[in-house]
Amino acid sequence: MVRRWQGLLSRWKLLRDLSATPPPGNDVVLRRIRFVERGVGLPVKSVVLLFLLIGLFFTRAFTDLTPLNEEVATSIRTFFLIYFALSVGSGLILWGMDDVSATLVIRVVYVMAVLDAAMLGLMGVVLDGFNSQIYWVFLGLIIRNAAIIPHADVQVVVNLLVCLIYVVSGVLDRLILRTAKELIEGTGRGTVTGGIFDESDAFSAESLAMRLLLMGLMTACCAGIQVLVDRQRQREWEAGEFAIKQQQLEAAGRLAAEIAHQLKNPLGIINNAAFTLQRTVKEGKTITQQISIIREEVSRSDRILTELMGYARLAEGRVERVNLNEELDRAVDQAVPRGATPDITIHRNYTPGLPQLLGQRAHFSEVFVNLLSNAREAMNGRGDIFVATEAGPELSAVITIRDNGPGIPPDKLPLVFEPYFTTKERGTGLGLAIVKHNTEMYGGSVAVESELGKGTQFTIRLPARSLMRIRK
Repeated sequence: MVRRWQGLLSRWKLLRDLSATPPPGNDVVLRRIRFVERGVGLPVKSVVLLFLLIGLFFTRAFTDLTPLNEEVATSIRTFFLIYFALSVGSGLILWGMDDVSATLVIRVVYVMAVLDAAMLGLMGVVLDGFNSQIYWVFLGLIIRNAAIIPHADVQVVVNLLVCLIYVVSGVLDRLILRTAKELIEGTGRGTVTGGIFDESDAFSAESLAMRLLLMGLMTACCAGIQVLVDRQRQREWEAGEFAIKQQQLEAAGRLAAEIAHQLKNPLGIINNAAFTLQRTVKEGKTITQQISIIREEVSRSDRILTELMGYARLAEGRVERVNLNEELDRAVDQAVPRGATPDITIHRNYTPGLPQLLGQRAHFSEVFVNLLSNAREAMNGRGDIFVATEAGPELSAVITIRDNGPGIPPDKLPLVFEPYFTTKERGTGLGLAIVKHNTEMYGGSVAVESELGKGTQFTIRLPARSLMRIRK
């Protein structure tokens, strides 16, 4: 039994990973809401609300269709008034959605999608439950939800609630009919035959199963189409980002190569002149020391320029699609190898379906390896490292790397990203500076939090759609 549940769970995770896509931006959601809900839905809903208001409060059109007792009728009218007020409020928000925050508009629309299904379910109770032609309106509601909810997971949940509401409305209708029948038979007026109580006209379980199957297939097809649309949209913007970032990398590489080439030649001449001068001067120890200092500084500058020339490889580098979760796994294997660090435990908490980044894999690897290596060294080979990823706002990814080491003193925390600042005896002080540089080059940000005795956490935010920033 345990293995069977584990197998089902693994298949569910596989299906979730296959269907996982980066969430669309608010601009996509608002564009759909503006067209479907505000452009089409508001006028139609206004007419329907007016019709329901007249039918429930000013005529007996609905109460004559089904044997509703006074309590049920009062409950339906009360719910309608609440629904009517919420619909008016949501309509005002949609009408002025350009002046309202996107988050509020999206949440209001999603909540109203469920309330619309609930109101439709109550109308199903009034209009003969499972036998009612209102079933086809439920199918239309599923399609409408697919049009306004571009998040496949949210869309599936809402549409499953629509299916559940349809079933509940039909069950309530049957209960009301049974109660009314028992009351009539209990008065001694005989058994009622024909009409809505006719057993031969009862809605069959097979028909209900077919209708639910159709609703389920409609929900699955809409979600599948949404996944395909999301992936097509992702391929389109990735193609544009790929071309732009490749051009930027090539331009940065050419610029770095040119600067390094222009500076290395005069430095070479200075170094040769200083070497010759040092050999020529036989007297004056102070002069010899000064010349040595000149040579050392020239050599140091030459090494820096050599590193700068490494950016020339950007012109030959390849921009590729980088999966953050996979890249983090590679960095863990490189920075914290299992055999060499048996006393360090890595805890992974990855979110599937993160937006993939476009860039050079080496840049991201350098960031993660540096942070993981620092965590390993801070704990002296013993402790826990927590690596997590999650989706951030505006199509971004958030990576956190936390250790339970000794932490960083508060007075040194603001200096950790400064070049050549280090607390290690043999450290160069460039690791975290490189982390900051590479992160900001892709339009991201890095932050650090630490507490003495409890450890340190680095949080990196990498936007998927931002252009690279070449720092001067």
